[in-house]
Amino acid sequence: MTDGLIAPHGGELIVNMAGEAERSEWQARAKSMPQVVVSSRQLADLEMLAVGAYSPLTGFMTRSDYVSVVGDMHLSNGLPWSVPITLSATSERASNLREGSQVALVDAEGALQAVMLLLEKYRYDKQLEASKVYRTLDDAHPGVKVVYEQGDVLLGGPVHVITLQKQSFAQYRYTPAQSRKLFAERGWKRVVAFQTRNPVHRAHEYIQKCALETVDGLYLHPLVGDTKGDDIPADVRMRCYEVLLEHYYPANRVVLGVLPAAMRYAGPREAIFHALVRKNYGCSHFIVGRDHAGVGNYYGTYDAHAIFAEFDPLELGITPMFFDHTFYCRACDAMASSKTCPHGSEQHVTLSGTKVRHMLQAGEIPPREFSRPEVAQVLIEAMRQPVS
Repeated sequence: MTDGLIAPHGGELIVNMAGEAERSEWQARAKSMPQVVVSSRQLADLEMLAVGAYSPLTGFMTRSDYVSVVGDMHLSNGLPWSVPITLSATSERASNLREGSQVALVDAEGALQAVMLLLEKYRYDKQLEASKVYRTLDDAHPGVKVVYEQGDVLLGGPVHVITLQKQSFAQYRYTPAQSRKLFAERGWKRVVAFQTRNPVHRAHEYIQKCALETVDGLYLHPLVGDTKGDDIPADVRMRCYEVLLEHYYPANRVVLGVLPAAMRYAGPREAIFHALVRKNYGCSHFIVGRDHAGVGNYYGTYDAHAIFAEFDPLELGITPMFFDHTFYCRACDAMASSKTCPHGSEQHVTLSGTKVRHMLQAGEIPPREFSRPEVAQVLIEAMRQPVS
């Protein structure tokens, strides 16, 4: 790459957004095409495809890529890829679609989002996908639930994205090309990405700053697509990040952006997926903490660390940075982890998510050793807001 940053996955950014001149033509032609309604997850996938975040993908996976990704976490061309990117349809809807034809992808209101060249329609084994990708057949798992409830036929082929979903957090919604430009303007070559769907507490801050000691810059890149209903809303999380950066981070060493993807809660596989996506955004390093992208008790605490050993580091390209569980130790009088602290758990300031929620609901700020007071105040104010 001429900007001196890590190359995108596969060597180049594959942007699947129709140009301005093409859009009116596609919109006119799409009126005569059969329509497929896409879900909110697929809307997010279309945006990721549009901007090149899913490079080298050109659209929703055909059978060969799908089977290869589910089976051994590589695309059919051999490139690492751990999570299937698919578009489903009911058997009835799929029966009216012809391979080799163009299909209009529309949102729930019928607005055109993209045009897909339907190369292939094929049936698939939902339980196999659940067991391989999510490591469970339990439909209580939010990712498995989505797979079980979607259509029985997958539609594969390249897309031309016409319209992006509503651009919330527009000022932070950098495309991979834009983030690369920001990094290059700052003279960064080695950039570490941090994935989060939660507010950043002291433990997160500690591992980010440890990583930042060894690289040029930090890309704080929270996910703002679909998450579980009990996760903290994206707008509240963004306010937490803003106040944290204002008070506790060097402005010239951090960029805050948003990732429009949906959470899949695929644990170890999603750790690989999140790393490859950040590689496309220009990041050379990726932080992998405890139970990355996990949910419930479906994954071991450090399964997301172990999975990286299943790949050739040169094939992945991006360097993982592994961190153990971190905490404040009263005896050390500092943030620490099990790698650096010799003291027992009775000296560690750790709070369960339930305990923190109860404290915040009561208007009580958690200990400074656990959460910055500015972040806690944002969360308290959010909990006081009436539910709309």
